Amino acid sequence: MQSDFEIIHPRFASLLLGNCRIEKLHTGTRWAEGPCYFADTGVLIWSDIPNNRMLRYIDGLGVDVFRQPSHCSNGNTRDRQGRLITCEHETRRVTRTEWDGSVTVLADRYQGRRLNSPNDVVVKSDGSIWFTDPPYGILSDYEGKKSASELDGNYVFRIDPANLALSIVLSDFDKPNGIAFSPDESRLYVVDSGRPRHMRVFDVIDGVRLSGGRVFADCDAGTFDGFRCDTEGNVWTSTKAGVNCYAPDGELLGKIRLPEAVSNVTFGGPKRNRLFMTATTSLYSLFVNANGVQTP
Repeated sequence: MQSDFEIIHPRFASLLLGNCRIEKLHTGTRWAEGPCYFADTGVLIWSDIPNNRMLRYIDGLGVDVFRQPSHCSNGNTRDRQGRLITCEHETRRVTRTEWDGSVTVLADRYQGRRLNSPNDVVVKSDGSIWFTDPPYGILSDYEGKKSASELDGNYVFRIDPANLALSIVLSDFDKPNGIAFSPDESRLYVVDSGRPRHMRVFDVIDGVRLSGGRVFADCDAGTFDGFRCDTEGNVWTSTKAGVNCYAPDGELLGKIRLPEAVSNVTFGGPKRNRLFMTATTSLYSLFVNANGVQTP
């Protein structure tokens, strides 16, 4: 266990299973991102941004291509009806895949100006969709299409579930990236992968507005990217050296070491106790003694 994990606080040892090891499930991507687990079908879908495709993993059956081209998709999640929500770099939009396979555009412009390149996304229990919009997909042709920004900043947006109206909820980030709610949705965590390289936490007011914004954690290995919370409120976040696990009060509990930079994580499996990790060229997983927050 010593080679795969670093136990900083005894609580982290209780989140690990002594007979479980990190599994490499697939390799061959250029920059793996946006893992999303479908509990009803036992399928994990994730993005391979530079290869302009989305891949699908089924335990025991392996990996195939879910969608190509994917418009350089990045972050993925599900809405409260179980439909796939996707951030697309190339088209600079957030989309929803309907049950019949058709694609609905949820957001691509703010006040008439094109978004930068939607990056990561989360759906709240009221059906609202919250996403980050840094410029990574327009900085080069590698992860999208090199273009000029039409906005005057890099924002965190909210899509209203009633009318799809788009509003800015956070405007003081350099490059907003990973995003997730606490289990009770009283807090919203957002990563800034720009110059600060930290994660901030906000109080959610009336389910719509945000206040506060203190630094929750500073990254000690490159930068944070995508992350998820377990049912106890612990934050499992990607770093350039693997995955860090933080207690709800921000204390670093321990680390999962991987040989590649990790971009994002999600919980999956029938009991939501399998941590899937997208890491540059590969997809990894680890069974843990924790359960991800239940989503469709």
